Amino acid sequence: MLFDVNNDGLISFKEYIFFVMLLGIPESSFSVAFKMFDIDNNGEIDKQEFKKVMSLMRAHNRHGARHSNGRRTGLKVSGSVEDGGLVEYFFGKDGKACLRHDKFVQFMRDLHDEMLNLEFAHYDYKQRGTISAKDFALSMVASAEMKHLHRLLDRVDRLDKEPRLANVRISLEEFKSFAELRKQLQPFSLALFSYGEVSGLLTRKDFQRAASQVCGISLTDNVVEVIFHIFDFNQDGNLSSKEFVRALRRRENDIANPEGDGLMGLLSCCHDCGNKYTIERLLS
Repeated sequence: MLFDVNNDGLISFKEYIFFVMLLGIPESSFSVAFKMFDIDNNGEIDKQEFKKVMSLMRAHNRHGARHSNGRRTGLKVSGSVEDGGLVEYFFGKDGKACLRHDKFVQFMRDLHDEMLNLEFAHYDYKQRGTISAKDFALSMVASAEMKHLHRLLDRVDRLDKEPRLANVRISLEEFKSFAELRKQLQPFSLALFSYGEVSGLLTRKDFQRAASQVCGISLTDNVVEVIFHIFDFNQDGNLSSKEFVRALRRRENDIANPEGDGLMGLLSCCHDCGNKYTIERLLS
């Protein structure tokens, strides 16, 4: 398990605080995050640079600020947040190693991938290697606006009554393909609306073609069938693309922008620290 960087079978609260922050940084901003850690701009991060920004990020996290010494109320947890297993993982036991950009980016990708594995495992509690169409649908609508949630959940409940979907199983690969599509929601949503404007309709084939041609992602027929069951509200065979995009955008926003977390939290804490980062440096 990637979160358990010191392989003790547990994740400490101090490590959890920092992982929450890192998970709020989208893949498109990994390089920006690295440059924020690289205080002296030499292309590498040393232990002291990492610990400094780690401490600041934890202070700006709503949970981390409440437990500034890395301890949870009622639990005896020794050591500071900045001396957790993650620091040893990146910089070695002696703390003299440096973290390069490629290792940091790969770690961040692995971290996000591990979250998908955990989410999938939550639904695949029987460890069958697949999840039901209903569970897949629930993962899609979980972050929908409350005013739309009741209608979406009704659609989810009706999956069991659909002969073509009741026994459909979604694999981990299919689950991750859809997650990758969420990451590219902006170009994908533009493609969906463009197809809809031209034809006035948005069919299953249009949906799959947009995913493939615009995002390079192949979606199986089963995945598309579940999506259309949930978001084809009038059952005319065409997707209600606005509702679909709204639900997914809200989910991605919840992931990328928890209160005080993520990339904006990182930028904010570095600004408060007085480090002078220019737009040119972040984009270079």
